[in-house]
Amino acid sequence: MTQTIVFDPLVPLALLIAAAVVVFAGLALALWRGLAEAWLRGLGGVVVIAALAGPNLQREERGNLNDIVMIVSDESASQKLAERAEISSTATDRLEQTLMERDGTDVVRVTVPDGQGDAGTQLLTALHDTLAELPQSRIAGAFLVSDGRLHDLERAPDMPAPLHLLMSGKSSDWDRRLSVTNAPAFAILGEPVTLTLKIEDMGAAPAGTGFAPLEISIDGGPPQRFEVPVDADIELPLTLPHGGRNVIQFTVPSADGELTDRNNTALIQMNGVRDRLRVLLVSGEPHPGGRTWRNLLKSDSSVDLVHFTILRPPEKQDGVPTSELSLIAFPTRELFLEKIEDFDLIIFDRYKRRGILPTIYLDNVVRYVQEGGAVLVAAGPDFASADSIYRSPLAEIMPAAPTARVIEQGFRPTISDLGNRHPVTAGLPDTQNWGRWMRQIEVEPSAGDVIMTGVDDKPLLILNRVGEGRVSLIASDHAWLWNRGFEGGGPQLELLRRLAHWMMGEPELEEDALLAEATGQNMRIARRTLKETAAPVVVTSPDGSTTELSLSETAPGRFETQFTGAEIGLYRLNDGTHETVIGLGPAAPREFEKTIATAELLQPLIDDTRGGVARLEDGIPTIRTVREGRPAAGRGWLGITPRGAYETLNVRQTPLLPAWLVLLLASGLILAAWLREGRR
Repeated sequence: MTQTIVFDPLVPLALLIAAAVVVFAGLALALWRGLAEAWLRGLGGVVVIAALAGPNLQREERGNLNDIVMIVSDESASQKLAERAEISSTATDRLEQTLMERDGTDVVRVTVPDGQGDAGTQLLTALHDTLAELPQSRIAGAFLVSDGRLHDLERAPDMPAPLHLLMSGKSSDWDRRLSVTNAPAFAILGEPVTLTLKIEDMGAAPAGTGFAPLEISIDGGPPQRFEVPVDADIELPLTLPHGGRNVIQFTVPSADGELTDRNNTALIQMNGVRDRLRVLLVSGEPHPGGRTWRNLLKSDSSVDLVHFTILRPPEKQDGVPTSELSLIAFPTRELFLEKIEDFDLIIFDRYKRRGILPTIYLDNVVRYVQEGGAVLVAAGPDFASADSIYRSPLAEIMPAAPTARVIEQGFRPTISDLGNRHPVTAGLPDTQNWGRWMRQIEVEPSAGDVIMTGVDDKPLLILNRVGEGRVSLIASDHAWLWNRGFEGGGPQLELLRRLAHWMMGEPELEEDALLAEATGQNMRIARRTLKETAAPVVVTSPDGSTTELSLSETAPGRFETQFTGAEIGLYRLNDGTHETVIGLGPAAPREFEKTIATAELLQPLIDDTRGGVARLEDGIPTIRTVREGRPAAGRGWLGITPRGAYETLNVRQTPLLPAWLVLLLASGLILAAWLREGRR
């Protein structure tokens, strides 16, 4: 029980002060004038003012509250290395038992798992959130059982009591880590990109580890092995083998005695893109369609166009010197023999045999396609004539043969059933409102896929693969009508763009492919095929386990499913026909970037609270009670600060000057002063 004097004025404080000033001023005047009994009147006034102040004797009955000590246990992935989990669990249990045996102490225990995604150890976030739910006046201390590797220093709370770290891990621990510090998301095909790697030995690494083996694997293929220096930046030039996603895995074999090999692998994914797509456009004669092709290709900033139009055939003899026929001579030998490999696509637009390109040059075009090149033929009436380009060595790679018939009538191009599944034509807008074309060359397909049809469902657009390359045939030269907006026009730019990029091997336009896209630990698996069904996909996890997944059709020619990987690493996908790889998770998980236990990160916060650090390998320190403001750590011990918090159970107030007593005292003093003055 505690007793205090409190005041409850009966009048406003300002009025009370004014009354006191008047009383003391009158008393001073009386004494100055020599009135000997003035002190009796002044004392009576003081009694009245004191009564107006309302003095009370307050008695409180208090109940003591227990101090609260927090134990925050780190159970993140780095705490599961070696024997840390067992040592930390045992230490936490013993610490909790020791604290609970102390009188007037409550223990709040909090466990901290891995953060969401790759957030790492959110140790201080858990401490901050727990503190916010507890009364600050009762916090006597906090113990962090951790390796000290945390990733949320910005969430450090304002501690009202000592903070201590019970650090797991041993002073003899060491670990080897592989990191990729410079890995761009994109790289240009055919040009080397420089990656920066580093192999670090952290902690008490053994002597004589100046070099370490490094294995490099692309798309899950056989690894290449190199000996590289340790603790030094390694600049590695790398050329991507193909366009689209390239999965590159760097691995350092596990060394004896290191903490973990989870940080010995770095997985990066880079997209291979073409820098400048080089296109050779050969127009057999000037016509509106040539302008359409030129405008399309010139509008694409990624395309480097070389365009030649044959204005004067060799058979036209008008006496004009050959040197004056053009500003730049048609460099046929240079283009079709020496530098043909530099082009990604060759377009023959209404070209016919006129002796300009000798047979040997066309033979070279056939070889160019078979070895990975692309040729597109936009056929006009010349394709059905005796001078047709088909009647040359190019017939070997053509997907269709002309019948010599030219259909001169209006028709609306239509996407075939196969075309609805092919990425070149699938999903083209406003198919019902396309304008008509006025000419079609009748052809008989011999290979490939017919994805668009014209008059009486005759083949209009045919795609085919020849060797390593690709060939396409447009059996009409009237695509330019769409460009002019005839009868509403059509998606000529989108169609021709898709066609050109398919021929140049754009991965997003592959009609037969197994694709995967990762978001965190989730992957979306897609299968594109021209068939009506898709085989199940077998997913092989990094640990070797397999999962078979069925795919559902989400659009014509596209089948998809979802998969969640249980661990970070390289996953292999196989449907019996195609195989691909994809990496889930970051290149290096945050929890394993640095694994050696340390107090460096938490030391400033611990010092601010006068706390301490103790290694669990040295045993659990004893717990002492220290006064607030004193050092709370010493050799072999850590301290908590009692807060003396309480709750008020009952409050009673007793007036010190009851009304009857005030009346008696004031009246008595005034009467005494009057009587004394009356005797004089």
